[in-house]
Amino acid sequence: MTTTLRPEYPEAPFPGGGRSRRWQICVNGRPVGGLRTTAFPRGSQSWGEISELGVTAGRRRGRATVGVLAAEEVLRSWGCSRVDVNIPAEATAALGLAEALGYTERMRNLAKHLTQPPELPAELTVRPIGAEEYPEWLEAAQQAYLRDLLASGLSEPQARAKAEADHRQQLPQGPGTRGVALRALYGPRGTPLGSLWVNLHQDIRPSGERLAWVMTVEVEPAQRGHGYGRALMLLAERECLAAGVRELGLNVFSGNAVAIGLYDSLGYRVTNRILGKSLL
Repeated sequence: MTTTLRPEYPEAPFPGGGRSRRWQICVNGRPVGGLRTTAFPRGSQSWGEISELGVTAGRRRGRATVGVLAAEEVLRSWGCSRVDVNIPAEATAALGLAEALGYTERMRNLAKHLTQPPELPAELTVRPIGAEEYPEWLEAAQQAYLRDLLASGLSEPQARAKAEADHRQQLPQGPGTRGVALRALYGPRGTPLGSLWVNLHQDIRPSGERLAWVMTVEVEPAQRGHGYGRALMLLAERECLAAGVRELGLNVFSGNAVAIGLYDSLGYRVTNRILGKSLL
């Protein structure tokens, strides 16, 4: 039997110069499943993503494996230097397949349903990050993100390209970007403690609920270990509820055990796992 990919729909351009296509997984010309390949521009490079993978007939016969390997070849031909897969938390079979094919977890998506705005410690002060403070904040945020990307297994060129592209895309008007909350946290004597960036219009869930996203939570190095990361997360929840949003999500890099422990203690649950590998 011969397993191949066959285009299901015409290739679609992706914002920023990327491309995407839906494929059928076929055995001897008969469709048995499908998947999608997408290439995202990252500076001078492209990153690939394999999504929507499903086998509808003849499961456990290696067809998903062959489909993924064929999709990797498509992404290589599109000039992608690495590939990611986004796997729902409950999809244990897909997780096992990805790990068997050499993918390693580098990030998790977490989410929480919000009900009541939590109280912040009375001695803490919150201020917006305005145009004057923004350049210094942006530089620090990009450097912190770059360190996390490098720790997750990306090469330095890949990490720098992604850090620059993501901040440029998410904050096109800087602190004036619509639907963004940029906040700084201060101690009782005006001591800088940390900062928060929340995108209040990240997505709309199938249920119709708006989903906000914590983009960065950063505690000043000299202030770590005193509970200010927790205070910033409570602030994120308050910002969401004030904007009428009750679903809050975030990414955490898999190697950040301290952050994972914090989010778990606050009631966040894993919704997806992002695994990746190099295509070079």
